Amino acid sequence: MSAQRGRTGGVDVLTPRPLGRTGFEVTGLCVGTAELGDMTNVYSAVPEEQALATARRAFAGPLTFVDTSNGYGSSEQRLGTVLRELGGVPEGILLATKVDPLDGGPFDGPRVRASVAESMERLGLDHLPLLHLHDPERIEFEAATAPGGPVDVMRELVAEGLVGHLGVAGGTVDLMRRFVDTGVFSVVLNHNRWTLLDRSAGPLLDDCAASGTAFLNGAPFGGGILAKGPAAVPRYCYGPASPELLRAAERIEAACARHGVPLAAAALQDSLREPRVTSTVVGSSRPERLDQTLALAAHPVPDELWTELADLVPPKEHWLP
Repeated sequence: MSAQRGRTGGVDVLTPRPLGRTGFEVTGLCVGTAELGDMTNVYSAVPEEQALATARRAFAGPLTFVDTSNGYGSSEQRLGTVLRELGGVPEGILLATKVDPLDGGPFDGPRVRASVAESMERLGLDHLPLLHLHDPERIEFEAATAPGGPVDVMRELVAEGLVGHLGVAGGTVDLMRRFVDTGVFSVVLNHNRWTLLDRSAGPLLDDCAASGTAFLNGAPFGGGILAKGPAAVPRYCYGPASPELLRAAERIEAACARHGVPLAAAALQDSLREPRVTSTVVGSSRPERLDQTLALAAHPVPDELWTELADLVPPKEHWLP
């Protein structure tokens, strides 16, 4: 696997790259905005002004890709406030959102239409250039793809001109592969399954590469364990990390320290340098986090460390499904 080296010795994330077969081009880093949604069951609360300042920074560039969702609490509302200040999405920026059910409600065709209407109202937009089916683990594949179901209605929205392109955003690899197989989706967003601790997305990455489907890699830090270290964050993908993952993370952290490389830089660049990954989604809760992420992407990492890290990935039986 060859690195895409930038002039700084890190990875070039600013040169635009094709987003699969959509016709869009995006930067290798995408700004995730889930943390701006004030979802205190998952993230720390973000004050309104801090969230708005972060949104303003995101839309100012140089990154050209921003991701949100109907289900991300007040994220869309806060982004919409800033978009109204700016007079719309700035030229050259791609804003993606996702359809979600209401808590405890059905995830069916009518809900997809309602979700899109809600997102458009919050964001102040009459067209969504990229719309994901979000966490389809919440519905049986057969129900999702049935006539009049969520996928069918999403295709109708494209035909009606309300939506540009379709994506699917979720976790379970085998399920994501089934959605790619339909040929309906131009983009796949997968999370926590292509990191220094987990390579389970490999077959999905291959499917996307073979079909010209863009692959977006979410959660390259595994929820924080690969950013702050296992002592500070002994969790992986929303749950307690197994003893094997904790030991592997400790070895990875030690290897990075020996080479003078921040753990977070190695974790981020591991995703950025993978040629099958179009863009890596990294959440930001404050404006300076964007600049810190760009600095991590630019940090020099010696080839010797990549060789060492490849040998420290835990065995397959410890990966996510």
